[in-house]
Amino acid sequence: MSIVADLVDAAGLAHPATYTVLFLAASFFMIWRLEAMGDHGLEGTALGTLVTPYCSGLGNLIFVYLILRDNGDGREVMTNCLVNNVTNLTLLLGIPALFGSLEIIRSANGKKKARGKSASKAETQSQLSRLSLLLTLAAVGFFTGAVWALGQDGVLDASDGLVLVGLFLFWQCFQVFDVLKQNVQQRRSFSVLFYLDLLILIAGAYVLYVSLDWLVHWMSSQKTGFFSAQHLGWLSGWLMVLPNGVLAIYYAAKSRGDVVYASQVGDGHICIPLCVGLYAIVHPLRMPDVFSTSVILLGGATVVHILFLSTFGRLPRFMGWALVASYCYFVYAGMV
Repeated sequence: MSIVADLVDAAGLAHPATYTVLFLAASFFMIWRLEAMGDHGLEGTALGTLVTPYCSGLGNLIFVYLILRDNGDGREVMTNCLVNNVTNLTLLLGIPALFGSLEIIRSANGKKKARGKSASKAETQSQLSRLSLLLTLAAVGFFTGAVWALGQDGVLDASDGLVLVGLFLFWQCFQVFDVLKQNVQQRRSFSVLFYLDLLILIAGAYVLYVSLDWLVHWMSSQKTGFFSAQHLGWLSGWLMVLPNGVLAIYYAAKSRGDVVYASQVGDGHICIPLCVGLYAIVHPLRMPDVFSTSVILLGGATVVHILFLSTFGRLPRFMGWALVASYCYFVYAGMV
C-alpha cells in the first residue's frame, strides 16, 4: 500500500469517485507546471510535442504496466490506446474547431498595425509551427500504418513490439535534437526552474499511478454493469483522455491552436506506437474487434488535418462538426 492510499483509507474515502478526483487533480497540477515550463526553456510546438505528451499520456503507460503486472488481457491495452487516439484526433480537435479556435496561420485581417520585422517574425514563426505540426501528423499516419501492417495476422509479437518502440525512440531523438537546435538559434537554455518543474511532475506522476492502480483493480473486480471489467479498455481510455480535453480547452481559449494540435497529436504517439509496442514485447497482443474501425478513422482524420493545415492553416468549423460526428459513430460501433 502507498502513503496516498493509506491516507485515503484512513479517512474512510476509499471510493471510485475519490480516486477519479485524485487522478484528475494530479493531471491538472501537472498541466499547470507544464505552462510554467514554457518560460523556462520550452515554448510553442516543442512544449506540445516533447513534454506535454508524456504527462497527458502517462496514464496510458501506467495502464500498460498494470495490465502486464496483473496478467490482464492485452486487447484492453489496444482498446485503451485506440480510444485515446481516436478521441484526440476527432472529438478533442473537432470541438475547438466549432468555435474557430484552431487557427495556426493567422489571418492578416485585424492585424494591419503589425509592420516590419515584428510582422515578418510572427509570420515566420507561424509557418514553422505549421510545418512542425504537419510532420507530427505525418508521424501519426506512419505509426498507425505500421501497427495496421504488423497486426494483419491478428497479433503483435515481441519482434513487432521492438519495431514499434524503435520507431518511437527514433522519433523522440529527432524531437530532442530539434528542440536543442531551436534553443541554440534563439540563444535560450533550460533554467534551474525547468528541472524543478520536472521533479514536481514526477510527484504528480506518483499520484497518477496510485489512483489508476486502485481504479483498475476495482473495475477489474466488477463483473456486471457498465463500470465493469468488460469495458475496462473503453472506460480507462476515456478517463485518461480527460486531461487532454482540459489541455485542448485551455490552449484554445488562449488562441494557441498550435499547442492544441501538438498536444493532442503528440499524445497519440505515446499510445501508438509506444504503449502498444511495450506490451507486445512482453506478451503477444491480440487485436480487438474495434481495431479496423479505429484504424480507418485515425487514417482518415490524419489526412483531413494534413489537408486543411497545409492548405488553409486552420481547421474550419464544418470539419469540426464532421470530426465530432465521426467520433459518435466510433463510440456507437465499438460499444453497440
